[in-house]
Amino acid sequence: MKSAILFRAGWRVFFWAAGLWAVLSMGVWSIWLAVNAAGGDAGQLGLTMSPQMWHAHEMIFGFATAALGGFFLTAVPNWTGAKAAPEAFIAGVFAIWLAGRIAVALSGVLPPALTALFDLAFLPILGAKLLTQLLRRPKPQNMMFLLLLSLVWLGDLLVHLQWMGLTGTEAQGLRGGLLAICAMIATLGGRVTPAFTRNALLRAGHEDRLPVTRGPLEKAGIALPILTSASVLFGLPDLVSGLLAVGAGLATAGRLAGWQGWVLRDQPIVWALHTGYGLLALGFLVWGLSLLGLGSEIGALHILGIGAVGGMTLAVMSRASLGHSGRALIAPRAVAIGYVLVPVAVLLRWLAASFPGFYDLGVLASAVLWIVAFGLYVMALSPVFFSPRADGKAEA
Repeated sequence: MKSAILFRAGWRVFFWAAGLWAVLSMGVWSIWLAVNAAGGDAGQLGLTMSPQMWHAHEMIFGFATAALGGFFLTAVPNWTGAKAAPEAFIAGVFAIWLAGRIAVALSGVLPPALTALFDLAFLPILGAKLLTQLLRRPKPQNMMFLLLLSLVWLGDLLVHLQWMGLTGTEAQGLRGGLLAICAMIATLGGRVTPAFTRNALLRAGHEDRLPVTRGPLEKAGIALPILTSASVLFGLPDLVSGLLAVGAGLATAGRLAGWQGWVLRDQPIVWALHTGYGLLALGFLVWGLSLLGLGSEIGALHILGIGAVGGMTLAVMSRASLGHSGRALIAPRAVAIGYVLVPVAVLLRWLAASFPGFYDLGVLASAVLWIVAFGLYVMALSPVFFSPRADGKAEA
């Protein structure tokens, strides 16, 4: 059965679910925005929290964590040689992720503690499974991802503590969780982007233009994003977080500059990774400057959320799905169009935050482009998620 194929590997169900949730949750948010922009009153959508906070939460702790789940359930066995998670576990942990989405959507009728219990269960269970696999070959550069997952979970916990009426940490948790995911992207993207670029350059005969990495810059490009997220989660002053973020942006940009992405500008599946990583650098820099009094913080956060998280997940999920399904690493035309739409959505959302007169139009237009980008991804790659490997090999 095709539905059974979906649970054969973590990348299948979670990359499909991430794309679908990106479309559905943004669709609900867009309708709410449109009704209010037209002078209507869309209400609270039956939520305990404001619709704005639901939107932010589901992009960070719904969409992005699904993408992380698919990536780690696929990558960690390859890193360690451990046995991949069985279908029953993949189906079960997906059900837990889905229960979290349903619980938050029904928060208006569920006790806040029960909503938190359902939503907070996914990452610890995922992390426990990854720990058993990582211990087979416990390298520090891989074990550190458990720390990063813990930071993401801490951000979600801070949000729920406010929703339960115990603290005032909703904004702190949302920002810290987003920045923890960005730190994850800085680390993972800094590993896979130059590696994939190197492979593509060799295939294209560009042996003289291979990516260049510089030790101190690579370390700074990992440490500073992690410290930036931790500074927010643990409530350090804005001055500290701002300076760390500016440093993270400069280090990230410096790393990217040596990776020779411009040589492969005719290969969307490669330049999409570089574009996402470039928006990560820009987002860190602009967000840090906003904390220092320069520019819109909301605009900067959306550069990180749409451009870095959205752009990099779209690039990595599509590439991994093609590669692990035994297909050629060539982005389908629909997916390549999505790669282009995401940076445009970033620009429109930043303009909306920076120019009040453009707010309603800019936010709605940005949301529509996001929906189209991920809708194209789901449409083009769903046959991949629900079909056996194209090369006839067994699922790795």
